[in-house]
Amino acid sequence: MNAPQTHPDLDTARRVLALESEALTALAASLDDRFAAAVSLLAGATGRVVVSGMGKSGHVARKVAATLASTGTPALFVHPAEASHGDLGMIVGGDAVLALSNSGETPELADLVGHAKRFGLPLVGITGRAGSTLARAADVALVLPAAPEACPMGLAPTTSTTMQLALGDAIAVSLLTRRGFTAADFRVFHPGGKLGARLARVRDLMHGAAELPLAPETTPMEAAIVAMTARRFGCLGVQDAAGRLAGIITDGDLRRALETGGGAGLLARSAAEVMTRAPRTVRPETLAAEALHEMNTRSITALFVLDEAGRPVGILHIHDLLRAGVA
Repeated sequence: MNAPQTHPDLDTARRVLALESEALTALAASLDDRFAAAVSLLAGATGRVVVSGMGKSGHVARKVAATLASTGTPALFVHPAEASHGDLGMIVGGDAVLALSNSGETPELADLVGHAKRFGLPLVGITGRAGSTLARAADVALVLPAAPEACPMGLAPTTSTTMQLALGDAIAVSLLTRRGFTAADFRVFHPGGKLGARLARVRDLMHGAAELPLAPETTPMEAAIVAMTARRFGCLGVQDAAGRLAGIITDGDLRRALETGGGAGLLARSAAEVMTRAPRTVRPETLAAEALHEMNTRSITALFVLDEAGRPVGILHIHDLLRAGVA
């Protein structure tokens, strides 16, 4: 193995990451029943989780609010200074407050904390000091373990904000798990971009019944090849008398049939004699990403989509996944 590279910048980066990694390990070990109590308070809110913080803690609070909102917990960020100048009106009965302050003495949070106490709103505090004003005011205080900031002067919020962010993620995922939040729910809040595409369902991307390349089992291969060519999916679905998918004919099946029986022999056969039985299929509700995995694993380019009775209702081609940005 090559020896690790050395450079002053690399040494600094490794020191920072080591310090923050150690702090996260200490944070995980420090969690107790107060964490579960905090999650219960936030889960019980009938309104939204209002997340707030000042300075670097405010930047973390914005991200925590965004993560909560995108994982099924209605949430918003309220700037504590703006709260004192009218934005307290955004916080109403049924809401819960999640306040972040490493010192626990951030003066800009005072009015927001007072508002929460005045109207009986659940208040969860994330702070680095157990005896701070925020910790004493909170219904549940999550206290970060003592850890040095990664800044060589020990001043710039680095390790502390990393712990805040990680704890916010832990809260969001705990709430997600409690709610039984699924990939389908996730897509509702992430319809755009690569993530939205991968969470699309097969039914959103497939070609419908009018475009299906299908033929009965008794179809002569000459007619089957014409039907297969007309649809340009590179395959033909073969149906039994009840309309169920009995098999599939692909370009590979045609080549193999030609190798074993020649052209004249192929045309004299029926679709049922050439088809591959029990082909790989998907259901309309299958995730597009799962369909892509199936195609990649089996080295195939198209999947028939079947209903509960085994009848074809659509077809999904690899090109459909490429166009949608899934592949």
